Amino acid sequence: MVTNALDEAAEVFGEVRPRLFGIAYRVLGSSAEAEDVVQDTWLRWQAYERETVRDPVGFLVTTTTRLAINVARSARVRRESYVGPWLPEPVDTSADPALGAERGEALEMAVLMLLERLSPTQRAAYVLREAFAYPYDQIAEVIQSTEANARQLVSRARKQLTAEQPERVAPAEHRRLLTAFLAAARAGDLPALEKLLAADVISYSDGGGLARATKFPVVGRDHVSKFVRAFHTRFWADATITWVEANGRAAVLLRRDGTPYALVTISATTEGVDRLMWLLNPEKLEPISASGVA
Repeated sequence: MVTNALDEAAEVFGEVRPRLFGIAYRVLGSSAEAEDVVQDTWLRWQAYERETVRDPVGFLVTTTTRLAINVARSARVRRESYVGPWLPEPVDTSADPALGAERGEALEMAVLMLLERLSPTQRAAYVLREAFAYPYDQIAEVIQSTEANARQLVSRARKQLTAEQPERVAPAEHRRLLTAFLAAARAGDLPALEKLLAADVISYSDGGGLARATKFPVVGRDHVSKFVRAFHTRFWADATITWVEANGRAAVLLRRDGTPYALVTISATTEGVDRLMWLLNPEKLEPISASGVA
């Protein structure tokens, strides 16, 4: 009898698990932390008096979201002491195209970086609404607030993200620009770089103190183009380049002697490439290092 009950619990959990991971990952920007949250949710579900739960999926989503909010609060403190710029830990969305979501919102690395600027509760409300289309009354219940406050949190988050992130280019154009950027970067072609980059472009390098990387963002077309050219001979030397799909967009994984040492991707608008993201932290490269050709 106990075995049957646990089997039923596992079946319910297994069906909703992709959604739970999708929520936790978007709130936290870390697949490792998201996996921990989902595992903690399973342990709580396993030990709970499940016969008292009228809506198992609602219970699991609520538990996951609240745990993710708590982890996000402690993560914010940790990231204040992070060495250099912090970038999200990328996930291979070619293996899980929807990442548990009905929609692909709030998944791109540049968006996850912006979500970090919101409070954990506001982030969770935005994710539930924009990525999973939850109604405001359910969001309010999950975050333990009123429906009016839930609407306000999402509205403010949407306005802030829209103001800070103009409309993105389509995936095909994103890949074309990344291809052009790679060619210019590897050649150290300054005029080509200047043509591709937006005037207000920012370059972020995340080494996390574990890999050599600049500890401050580089800002502006002139500075970024010269920055990219300055290290082009040593950075790209003997690199094996593999195209991967990171967070729903094209990226390249660089290996040297078979060992991954960087993931490079961009975000872009009609004005050109406005964000360069160089992920060099070896711990963050592990989840995506087994990716194949996108």
